[in-house]
Amino acid sequence: MDVNQKIRVVLADDQPIVRQGLKYIIDAQPDMAVVGEASDGDEAVKITKASRPEVVLMDIQMPNQTGIEAASAILQSMPNIKVVLLTTFDIQEYVFDGIRAGAAGYLLKDTDTKELLDGIRWVYEGQAIYRTATASKALAQVMADKKGIESSTERIELPEPLTEREIDVLQQMAYGRQNSEIADILHISQGTVKTHVHRIIQKLNVEDRTQAVVFALRQGIVK
Repeated sequence: MDVNQKIRVVLADDQPIVRQGLKYIIDAQPDMAVVGEASDGDEAVKITKASRPEVVLMDIQMPNQTGIEAASAILQSMPNIKVVLLTTFDIQEYVFDGIRAGAAGYLLKDTDTKELLDGIRWVYEGQAIYRTATASKALAQVMADKKGIESSTERIELPEPLTEREIDVLQQMAYGRQNSEIADILHISQGTVKTHVHRIIQKLNVEDRTQAVVFALRQGIVK
């Protein structure tokens, strides 16, 4: 397969051994190719602008610009590129800042190979990957912040639209509320909430409720 037919990936990490390992794994995939490498935030922005990849794997802690600062700079001028932040630490502030910057995903460096590769494919297809322990709390913090995040200008037409009640449930999920709390607020049973959550995840074609909330925020389904 020609490199232009593959998912083009840029790697940004200040540790050469990490970049080498990621490059080996990604280039071994029939549908992916590494088209650029960067060792700091400034270089990440320059190489991404030059190579125009579909996905950037970005370490958060780098010299010159942090990964979050570099992600923000990239997405301001190239909003269609998908940035996945990589870090050793599952810190709520990192997730929060990553969402605010417009990153499509946040993965820990000890993520297994399959999840990393699946994550690249998922964000390429338009999904979001925020599946760490702190992600739900960070999303609730985003919702509490009046600035919120920018909704995507690229609207995705759902094969089956959400009902009004499903949107109500999704809005409460965005506030970080669990099923029991949603049931009390909407005056429905927990079983009904669970059914709505399941249907929401199915309709949005996502993996879990955190991905559902990120998708809904970017599409302007919830406020």
